[in-house]
Amino acid sequence: MTIRKAMLLRGLGLVAVAAAASASLVGCSIGGGGASGEVIKIGYVTPRTGALAAFGEADTYVLDEMTKYFADNGVTLADGSKHQVEIIAKDTQSDSKRASDVASELILKDNVSMILVSSTPDTVNPVSDQCEANEVVCISTVAPWQAYYFGRQKDPANPVDFKWTYHFFWGLEDITAVYSDMWKQAGVTSGSAAELWPNDPDGIAWSDEKLGFPPVVTASGLTNNNPGLYANGTTDFSAQISQYKAENSQVLLGVPIPPDFITFWKQAVQQGFQPQVATIGKAILFPSVVEALGDTGNNLSSEVWWSPSSPYKSALTGQSAKELAASFEKATKKQWTQPLGFAEALFEVATATLQKSKSVKEADIQSALSTLKTDTIVGPVDWTSGPVKNVSKTPLVGGQWRLQGDGTYQIVIVSNSLAPQIPTGGTMEPLGN
Repeated sequence: MTIRKAMLLRGLGLVAVAAAASASLVGCSIGGGGASGEVIKIGYVTPRTGALAAFGEADTYVLDEMTKYFADNGVTLADGSKHQVEIIAKDTQSDSKRASDVASELILKDNVSMILVSSTPDTVNPVSDQCEANEVVCISTVAPWQAYYFGRQKDPANPVDFKWTYHFFWGLEDITAVYSDMWKQAGVTSGSAAELWPNDPDGIAWSDEKLGFPPVVTASGLTNNNPGLYANGTTDFSAQISQYKAENSQVLLGVPIPPDFITFWKQAVQQGFQPQVATIGKAILFPSVVEALGDTGNNLSSEVWWSPSSPYKSALTGQSAKELAASFEKATKKQWTQPLGFAEALFEVATATLQKSKSVKEADIQSALSTLKTDTIVGPVDWTSGPVKNVSKTPLVGGQWRLQGDGTYQIVIVSNSLAPQIPTGGTMEPLGN
């Protein structure tokens, strides 16, 4: 028996955790929609403050838009019953323990029917584990699928499948292909690759000797220059920079959190380390982070999971990717950001699942989700095709940040070998151009 079920039987559903003090609540009901069924509660968990706050920059906008959508439309299940929807949003404050705690509160106190969670394995994995343990549906995204799937295994040598937790995003096989293509475009086919790996689930997965970057670096004609894992929050990268310079590394490769890369790159510039190419995951996905680097961010490159160039539209609003980005910029006066599309897609997938479900019972929601195929603004999501159970892959391309005359940055897609349906806007340029 799960903790949740035991507590419900005892009538103790109001037990909460202390971490809930600063949680936010977004409620919505159907305006004149004639809903007849019980209210469906959906939990939404993301880092909106702390070191990973850049991942949550689009949350307020998306939550406001989804509140309006559900107020106007509600959701109709496969049995014909129409329901109000309430979204309960929680900020993890970029802390893994708090992510687990707020998920527990959503399950045990708020009695949600499902949880949506996004943004790095540090957030996604602990929330998913709470849902799996309590038999509550969880839909997650914005974490490479290997870090999500293998990172949650208690015994990696004997992986087990999950029943209640489902994930959609790209994998390490995609990011390695995109990055190596950008290195090749830049003409870097020999020398060493300076590797900047944090001691966290992403860093461990990306640096894995079999699944991660080391074999791809070697296959690209480069040698691995890895000083070892460093702790998140490191303030002095002199030792790493010294080793990179000593081996004359022409590629910089890593997956740091945003504050750490800002610290590293400023020190690298000061200490005279400038490779030909810098392909950096996670940290420089966001214009706000690159702008913090001033003019030294020009031609830094990263993966692009979603952009206005994506040829997809929202199943809820009908907006194209370009229209969604424009709407966000008009409403917020900020540049679009990659998590915007995936935040929207979480609600698209949740709605499609409920529409397919025979009832609001957990087992029926899980059954509907287990075979779901649906189109979203980030591309098709299909949980019947692998690569492992409960994981669906989404397209990935590569981009390079270009400094504009007004001091802002625009990311230009330069590699689409894995997703030719997404057009490129330029070609790879070396750093310093």
